[in-house]
Amino acid sequence: MHLLDANVLITAKNQYYPIQRVPEFWEWLSYIGTLGAAKIPLEIVEEIIGGNDDVAEWLRAKQNYEALCLDEEVDLALVQAVTDRYAPDLNDAELIQIGRDPFLIAYGLAAPAHRKVVTAEVSKPGCRRANRRVPDVCNDLNVSWCNSFQMMAELNFSTSWKTTFGAE
Repeated sequence: MHLLDANVLITAKNQYYPIQRVPEFWEWLSYIGTLGAAKIPLEIVEEIIGGNDDVAEWLRAKQNYEALCLDEEVDLALVQAVTDRYAPDLNDAELIQIGRDPFLIAYGLAAPAHRKVVTAEVSKPGCRRANRRVPDVCNDLNVSWCNSFQMMAELNFSTSWKTTFGAE
């Protein structure tokens, strides 16, 4: 299962797959969610739908929300273990800065053989504390991760996905 970071949807909408121009991507994303191949943890869903852009509106749609929202409780001990990889003594401002990323990684850590975190962040191993990147924290914890394009290749996205997946 691919666990999507909010930046995956936001970057797709802003840079290469605007919702109105490439609806096939968004339909595919919802479809693979129904298959269980991609999910978005509730904490990340809340972050996205709290916005007022078209990604928030798209994810608020019942079909998309139900297809993609991971229906699972987070293990708070895993969230703490992930947070400690940023730094064990983060202050309140740093906790705000890292946001909900520890939740995303914790869901990956809960079943590392079967889950992969998907993020638009790029590894930058020299960053410290709240500036650490999702890929680097994943690497520390042996949680698989990839970028959006790697996920799309692994899950065989194309604009003719309905034919490929037999969904027509």
